[in-house]
Amino acid sequence: MQKAVHEAVHALLSTHDRDSLTVPMVAQMSGVTPSTIYRRWGDLPSLLADVALDRMRPDEDPVDTGSLDSDLKQFAEAYLDETGSELGTAMLRDVVASGDNGTTMRCADIARCRLAVIVERAKERGQPAPTVDQLVDGIIAPMTYRILFDRQPPTTDALFAMVDRCLLRHTTGISEAGQG
Repeated sequence: MQKAVHEAVHALLSTHDRDSLTVPMVAQMSGVTPSTIYRRWGDLPSLLADVALDRMRPDEDPVDTGSLDSDLKQFAEAYLDETGSELGTAMLRDVVASGDNGTTMRCADIARCRLAVIVERAKERGQPAPTVDQLVDGIIAPMTYRILFDRQPPTTDALFAMVDRCLLRHTTGISEAGQG
């Protein structure tokens, strides 16, 4: 049932404006009753958030370039390409609009898990690495904020500067407040 509903949402979004989508439309296309959708997802924003999370979940691990710096830049650039696109931004907004803390935590966990792979690889190579939380605070959080609330997403140069600052803070022991 979930697969059919998700497929119906994808199909409808390819032919309809997001604002015109309704639960009855999804129900009809997926072959379930609207009450089934309401029971499972509660409302349309929660359904759209669930579909967005399903699309955001990566099929494979981040690319291993051989160094922490380039791994993070490769990951951050791919994250920006995905979430900074019109579709990606709409998906992020669906997650936020759902108002469901569990949904937003699942969204955050997707990025955290991918960053954890990068950090673990760096440690296996003997490279010092920031924690996943430091990477989220220094790269993902400002990038996501800019994607959602600024006029346009950050440039690649700005993104790479975020990565460089995060790595510099880690290697020099400088905290966010500028204290070691």
